[in-house]
Amino acid sequence: MNGTGSGYGLWGLVIVNSLVFIIFAFSFFKPATKRDWRTFGGFSAFVVALFAEMYGFPLTIFLLSGWLQTRFPQADLLAHDSGHLWWMMTGQRGNPHFGLPHLVSFALLFGGFALLSSAWHVLYDAQRKNRLATTGPYAKIRHPQYVAFVVIMFGFLLQWPTLITLLMFPILVFMYVRLAKYEERESEQRFGQAWLDYAARTPRFIPKLPGNHRLRAH
Repeated sequence: MNGTGSGYGLWGLVIVNSLVFIIFAFSFFKPATKRDWRTFGGFSAFVVALFAEMYGFPLTIFLLSGWLQTRFPQADLLAHDSGHLWWMMTGQRGNPHFGLPHLVSFALLFGGFALLSSAWHVLYDAQRKNRLATTGPYAKIRHPQYVAFVVIMFGFLLQWPTLITLLMFPILVFMYVRLAKYEERESEQRFGQAWLDYAARTPRFIPKLPGNHRLRAH
């Protein structure tokens, strides 16, 4: 690989796309505390790393070029579509933007941002009234904002996996889990029994399936 081809080296697109998603997420999350900024900073770093490879320099393709060229000798590794590794490595043909991984990715991105927006409005109202956030998405899970960030990042991985973002993803998930547990200790100290009752009936990250309620009713 002697160059980055017409599909790469587009650093203006790297900046524009990174800013669009970071500002979009910021408008829904609105970090205020150091913990909030740590959460948002990790997500922002993930987004920048993603678009730097998507439009800037294809580091993953470069590092795996020998193996990829052997396995897929007909593929033009410098073509932009080759960055859709799930599509190429499963031998699919046609435009990857209309493939199942890409469509699922769009659904996850939309759902993640919708959840982030909905959670922020509930949390903001609860903080303004100095009470627990227990309505909306908070009625289903205790940490919808962290879940939203994970869903969005997973959606990006389905669309355009890179070695860096694949490495960052479990690290960020681990960080969000730790931050969530730290927040819970703070909430217990602040709200006492009200928090304990809420935590007892509300899962941390994964909502209860409708069938679980019917089983418990019996």
